[in-house]
Amino acid sequence: MNREEALSLVNSSTSNRNLVKHMYAAEACMRRLAEHFGEDPQDWSIAGLVHDIDYDSTKDDFSKHGLESARILADRGLCMDVIDAVKAHASKKIIEKRIEQALYAVDPMTGLIVASALMHPDKKIKSLDAQFVLNRFREKRFAAGANRQQIMTCERMGLSLEDFTGICLEAMKSIDSDLGL
Repeated sequence: MNREEALSLVNSSTSNRNLVKHMYAAEACMRRLAEHFGEDPQDWSIAGLVHDIDYDSTKDDFSKHGLESARILADRGLCMDVIDAVKAHASKKIIEKRIEQALYAVDPMTGLIVASALMHPDKKIKSLDAQFVLNRFREKRFAAGANRQQIMTCERMGLSLEDFTGICLEAMKSIDSDLGL
């Protein structure tokens, strides 16, 4: 699956534009992490882009989240690394591979970065630095839905929280207009 096909799938299956922006953010972070680790940026970015394609169809039965996406992606012939990462991000498989670790940690990090941008005085992601986001990370009640323990699993990839935050922030800055920030 190329990016255009993935975008078509995202747009046809996702009604919430903020969720689409979240998937763009995950795509950018995953691409940057793949480059950092010398992995395949195509597979990693596609995993980020399509990881929530079943959200609309599973929101009333979240036990199926990730599994429905995996089925859809398998039907389209995606590689098992991408399918496994999508399942792992939703805690539907044991995390074993680095791509799975990355998507699991990226998913809540994108929300923390967006929330940080929205509370910044000019509401622009380009105005943020990693320390600003890290300060918000330490505020337990700020963006409470951004699971801190899940973000901290970045350390399993050999990345400190500071480095992981910096990589994801720079990736999201590179698509600020797509994110509307």
